[in-house]
Amino acid sequence: MNQNTSQPKASIAFRSRNPDVLTCIANLSNDEVFTPPELANRMLDMLADAWAADHSGASPWADKTLRFLDPFTKSGVFLREITSRLTKGLAPQIPDLQERVDHILSRQVFGIGITRLTSLLARRSVYCSKYANGAHSIAKGFASDAGNIWFDRTEHSWSNDKCTFCGASQAALDRGESLETHAYAFIHTDNIKTRMTELFGGDMQFDVIIGNPPYQLTDGGYGTSSAPIYQLFVEQAKALEPRYLSMVIPARWFSGGKGLDEFREAMLADNRLRSIDDYLSAADVFPGVGLKGGVCYFLWSRDHPGLCDVSTHFKDWPVSTATRPLTENGADIFIRFNEGLSILKKVMAIEREQAGQQENALRLPEGKRFDQLVSSLRPFGLRTFFRGNVDKRDGDVVVYQNGGAAYIAKDSITTGTELIDKWKIYVGRAAPGTGNRDTYPHRILSTPFIGEPGSICSETYLCICPFNSQVEAENALSYLTCCFTRLLILLHKPSQDTTRKVYTFVPTQDWTRRWTDEDLYAKYGISASEIEFIEKMVRPMELTRDLLGDVTIGESDDE
Repeated sequence: MNQNTSQPKASIAFRSRNPDVLTCIANLSNDEVFTPPELANRMLDMLADAWAADHSGASPWADKTLRFLDPFTKSGVFLREITSRLTKGLAPQIPDLQERVDHILSRQVFGIGITRLTSLLARRSVYCSKYANGAHSIAKGFASDAGNIWFDRTEHSWSNDKCTFCGASQAALDRGESLETHAYAFIHTDNIKTRMTELFGGDMQFDVIIGNPPYQLTDGGYGTSSAPIYQLFVEQAKALEPRYLSMVIPARWFSGGKGLDEFREAMLADNRLRSIDDYLSAADVFPGVGLKGGVCYFLWSRDHPGLCDVSTHFKDWPVSTATRPLTENGADIFIRFNEGLSILKKVMAIEREQAGQQENALRLPEGKRFDQLVSSLRPFGLRTFFRGNVDKRDGDVVVYQNGGAAYIAKDSITTGTELIDKWKIYVGRAAPGTGNRDTYPHRILSTPFIGEPGSICSETYLCICPFNSQVEAENALSYLTCCFTRLLILLHKPSQDTTRKVYTFVPTQDWTRRWTDEDLYAKYGISASEIEFIEKMVRPMELTRDLLGDVTIGESDDE
């Protein structure tokens, strides 16, 4: 082959350094996370396999007409690895190395930096120079500094203190020329196709869009409230109509998350979503990143709709894979665990059969829904920061609040008054945490306890009631301690928040008796392999009775 000897081979080497510098850089934040090269290559392997399956075994890396876009590049790792693969794959068609590299970088590989810093970093990764036309750049055909990795400062469009495109808080991000705006160009436009033409010129139809978008932005809410924005990047990328789209995003969209309902409905109804690789712990993908709820990466194929390959990954557990539809009749969320779906179908079938209903749906019959016993937030109108009186006075009731119990005048309560004198169960709104790590087996719920008549709670707790007697409340409490019950909660639980909605799949039981996992396994015909899965996912709880005779819960050992 005719190699260009004026350009040493070493200057066009993409992965010859040891160690790879892109494995050594720190993340910008938990919301703007650098992608490890290993993950980028895993996603590119998935893309290549899908391309081969859809194109009679052909390789995308041997096609000199394809265009690739990373519209939110940070380190440039996706573009670098794509360039490396194309450099090898196109060698038979374009033997001259310099000509081949110039073709790839000028006609096939494109990126949009999320900040000025990352645009420079990405150019350094791809062109081996922070300037595409610099003396040390491996690309010899660019007239501009940027090459095909674009960045210009973009401003938010403020209206009523929020950005009309991304919802960012003006108070938080309208902060002057010296700081980044985090107004990402890809989602700050009304017409993305026109915007691509403005950035790169000509008819910019991309065959593949791939990358790792920013995850959230401060929205101006209480404290450090943030709103997700990754869904905006997915929607915008779909609007460009690439042949294939792959992104790594937080997995909370499966069942919940602020502002994600419409996005979830659209994703689950889209039969072009062909594969999802779900990682229960974000740390398995992004070492050192605290992102509760895990992450996933997906492959969307414009021209090849069908069922979705769902794979679940956690630590060294065997990967669970199933090909299935994304939606199930009666469920408004994506059922995250393949094994959990089979268990859930058994529960619903038994409950609907006993209710005399023939419909095959993941929906509990009326009268059998445990979530109808669970209060909304602030069941008695008291916020999390409420503090009652230390000393009890005549007419006071007990209030369970953040930090312990106190007292408040009964006649000052105006919300939930009909529940004050009922037997009830209190359970923390926030589930027990393990810092920024997702670990299994997990308790799923914080410690629940009996609420006696004459007691209330602040927003720290949800209230489960009413029960007719202490015995009924204790039996319902025994049900909540079962691993089986808490597995059903997990299937609808996207984060640490345990609102009423996470109890959607939990059926009520006969509260005249106590419940154990063995009772529930027998009732619903749970198999040995399904029991093994439940006990792998859910940490045991045990009923104990303290010296005063009140029922509490104690974990089998420390978290």
